[in-house]
Parts: sequence; structure tokens; C-alpha cells
Amino acid sequence: MSLEKEKQSSGEIVDTRVLRQLYRYVQPYRPQFYFLIFLTISLALLAPTRPYFIQVAIDDYVAIGDSQGLVRMIYILVGLMLLQAGVQWAHTYYSGWIGQVIIRDIRIRLFKHLLKLKLKFFDNTPIGRLVTRNISDVETLADVFSEGLAAIIGDLLQLVTILSVMFYIDWKLTLVSLCTLPLMIISTYIFKEKIKVTFNDVRNAVSNLNSFLQEHITGMNIVQIFNREDREFEKFKEINREHRKAHIRSVLYYSIYFPVAEIIQAIGIGLVVWYGAVGVLGMELQIGVLISFIMYLQLFFRPIRMIADRFNTLQMGVVSSSRIFKLLDSKEHIANEGSFKPEKIQGNLSVRDLWFAYIDEDYVLKNINFEVKRGQTVALVGATGAGKSSIINLLSRFYEINKGVIEIDGTDIRQFELDTLRKHIGVVLQDVFLFSNTIYYNITLGNPSITKEQVMDAAEMVGARKFIERLPGGLDYNVMERGSTLSVGQRQLISFVRAMVYNPEIIILDEATSSVDTETEELIQDSIDKMMKGRTSIVIAHRLSTIQKADQIIVLHKGEIVEQGDHDNLLEKGGFYTQLHQMQLKSMAI
Repeated sequence: MSLEKEKQSSGEIVDTRVLRQLYRYVQPYRPQFYFLIFLTISLALLAPTRPYFIQVAIDDYVAIGDSQGLVRMIYILVGLMLLQAGVQWAHTYYSGWIGQVIIRDIRIRLFKHLLKLKLKFFDNTPIGRLVTRNISDVETLADVFSEGLAAIIGDLLQLVTILSVMFYIDWKLTLVSLCTLPLMIISTYIFKEKIKVTFNDVRNAVSNLNSFLQEHITGMNIVQIFNREDREFEKFKEINREHRKAHIRSVLYYSIYFPVAEIIQAIGIGLVVWYGAVGVLGMELQIGVLISFIMYLQLFFRPIRMIADRFNTLQMGVVSSSRIFKLLDSKEHIANEGSFKPEKIQGNLSVRDLWFAYIDEDYVLKNINFEVKRGQTVALVGATGAGKSSIINLLSRFYEINKGVIEIDGTDIRQFELDTLRKHIGVVLQDVFLFSNTIYYNITLGNPSITKEQVMDAAEMVGARKFIERLPGGLDYNVMERGSTLSVGQRQLISFVRAMVYNPEIIILDEATSSVDTETEELIQDSIDKMMKGRTSIVIAHRLSTIQKADQIIVLHKGEIVEQGDHDNLLEKGGFYTQLHQMQLKSMAI
């Protein structure tokens, strides 16, 4: 979603459809939610009791010097204050509790949803924006319950209750009290509209900050290699400046609105004191009524002042909910409709009439056809962008096929249950990603069924055991973020162990030795041969020396197969493969 689109969606009014979607997450906690509603109503009813009993204490007991009656009223007032404090505590706790359990559930569901999305989705969506959705936007939802919906309902009930009591006690004085209400409503509405815009700007600025920081921290080596520190720092300052401006605008509106609201309230109280004092002096009004009305006005205007801020909190929560639900409603996930779950496969692979495009009909693979028998090795070669990696991405169903079919043992890969399909395919990528955890975790990825003995056996096979044993703690050594404490070759060896420990029947090596130095490559080449023995293997390599033993070499050019055969046959043809071979010989000679 573009930033412009986000701004447009942020300007919408509160969407009841989104609130209904949000209410679905409340269903498991209905008893606590209904109890929260009860507490909200209780607070609204308790609000006008204190001024009323103070009025009674002054007019019925203080005025006639009834000290015993006054003491009883003091006990009642203390009891009411304690009761109100207890209800307020429970209301604050349960509103916060419900908000936190709901955002926990939403965050879990959101992350689970992200795990199922196609890689194409992540290609087109900035990671920083997804982080914002999963953290900042989800966190905003908690305010919907603690400071938004429940608080607004409570404020409205309190206004109705106070207004009813005031009219019951003295309708004339009530009308005088409400003379400044139109001014309060107008100023509140203006404030609500202004602060809504600034809140939207703040949310968009936070999203931009997250995206910028994530990308530049991840790519810090590129920034430093090309001496872009100063330029990128200036760009960051500009983004941060927009974030600061948005916050300052919100502070400005608050700094104007609340003093204005205080002045309007003071004018209202002044009118009540003036009119009430005339009534008291004329023996038409009791002093207790006048004092209680001053208290009522303070209670009455407070929720009006807060309701604009809370409405915007609610609206921002609804906007965040809308963004989250839009992400959850995304259908860009791999369809896992297959039910075929074989324990073992033979590994016979067939690709027929395969077409694929990342964007619309801009095909990167065109009419691809080849077969690989069990235990054979097929090598995919060609210039960068020829479509080699796209084929293996489709085989693992990271992307969906546009046209054609890929079969394993005569069964369309779309008929396989997705986890089962990927369990039978071991993949070693050129860009090895390691989590900030132990070597053992990075190899097993938290699978408790894989023992350390199995890991070390696989490490022995690919020649990684010795370097692992030399590390402090061995398998328990923490590689830090992205494996920063290991060399490129060591990270690549761990990826070999990670692929082999699951004992797959099909092995995919995507430029698996391109990042490894010559000495390390020689060290693991024999182990790779053992690893591939008896398994169907698909190898992508720029170094043609590593694929000369392949049973079949497929040469790709602009998404099409231009040559196919073994190493010797292709050299005899004198075509694309011969040109690639000669170019590499020249580069090695240099």
C-alpha cells in the first residue's frame, strides 16, 4: 500500500464495519467485556451522587446546625468515594486487560498470516511497514478499549446522568449553566477535526521511519561502502523532521484547546454563581444547590473536553484496525489445498510447458520443459536474470505457476500438502540467512525431533563438524544477527547442514558455492557429491567447473531453454554454453 493510499484511508470516518470485525475478537472474553460495561454504567451513575449529597449535607444539616446528621452524611460521602475509587480501579484494570489480551490475539493471528503469504507479497511490501502493522498499529488497538470506546460510552452516560439530575434539581439554573455549551461543542468539534489530521500524519511518519530505519540498518554495509553516510543521514533528518512537525502540530492544538475549554467552563461557572447568588440573596435558592451546581458543571464539562481526544483515539484505533484487517484479508497466500502426504518420494521430476511471471504477463519463464530421473543431477546455467532461481522458487511453491505443471513422481506439486512437499526438498541458497540464535537452532529451526547427534552426523557429511567443534560452546554457539560472527564460508556450511539434517529426497543448490572461497569449495565438494548421491539434485552455478559431472545441463536465456545436454555434448555444439565456458576460462586465466 502506498503512502498516498494510506493517507486517504486514514481520513475516513469511524467505520462500524471495522468495529464489528474488532468485536469478534472480544467474543472469547465476553464475561469480562460485559463486566466492563457494567462498571462503565456504574461510574456514570456514581458521578452525580457526590455533589447531590454535599447539597443535602449543606441545606439539610449544616444550615440548621445538625451535627449528628452531618456526621452521617460525611460517612456516606466517604463510603461513596471509596466505592467510586474501587469501581474506577476495576474499570481501568479490566479495560486495559481486555485491550491487552485482544491485541495479543490479533498480533499472533497477524504473524501467523504473514507466515503463509507468498514471497511476492514481501517483494512488493516494505518490511518496515509490516513491522508497523504488527507492532505500532496493533498496540494502538489497546487504546480503543482503555481510552476509546469504553471511555466514550462512559462519558456520554455520565453527561446524560448529570444533566438529568441537574434538571431535576433546578431546571432554570440548569439552562443558565448550559449557556456556554454551544461554544464548548464548537471548539471541541474544531479540535477533533484538527487533531485527527495530525494523528494521521504522525502514524504515516512512524511508518516511514520504521521503513527507512529497517532498510538502512540492514543495508548499512552498502551505505558505508559507497560513502553514503552523510546523504542518508540528511534523508533521515528530513523524515524525522516531518515526524517532529506532526507531533508539534498535535501539541499546538492541545495547548490551544484545553485553555479555551477552561475559559468556557469558567464563564459557565461564573454565570451560575451570578444567577445562583441572586437566587440565594432573594431566598429563592438554597446555598447547597448553588454549590452542587458548581460541582456538576465541573463534572459536566470534563467529559466534553475529553471526548474529542477520546474520539480521535477511537478513530485512530479503528484506522489501525482497518489497516490490520486489510492485511489479514489479503488473499496473497499460497493455496494449501493439496492432501497428498507421502512419507517418502522417489524424486522423479517433470516440468512441462511452464510459464511464470512475477508481474502480470511479463513472463520470466517461457515454455520450460525438462525431466529429471531419481538420483540424477540437472544443472541450470545462464546469465543473471535468465530464470534459473525462478524455477526452483516454483518447485518449492514459493510462487504460484501461471501456466504449465511441475510434477514429482507423476503428481502435480499443487496436489501435495505444502508442508509435506517442502519437507522432501532441501534448499541451499546463495544468500544464507541465520537467526540471532545458536547454531543448533539455526540448523533445526527449533524442531525438537532432531537431536544434536543427528546434527553432528549431517555436519560430518558436509565437512562442517570440525569448525563447529572449534567454536566456544559448539552447537550452542550464538551466531548473532544474520550470522555476523561467522565467515561467509562457515555460514554456507551451516546452510548445507540445515538442508541435510532433514534427509530430503530432492536437493536444490542455488549458487551454493558462489560465496565460498576456493579452498572451502574444494573442502566441501566431495561432501556435496556424497550428499547428492542417490538424490535428485538441481544445481544452479556460475562456476561451470562445479557442474561438469551433471547428468543434464540446461542453458537458459531470457527465460527460455536454448540448449540442453551434458557437458561434452554442449561444448561440441559451440553455442551459448560454449561461450559461457570460454568466458570463464578467460577470467580464470586473468
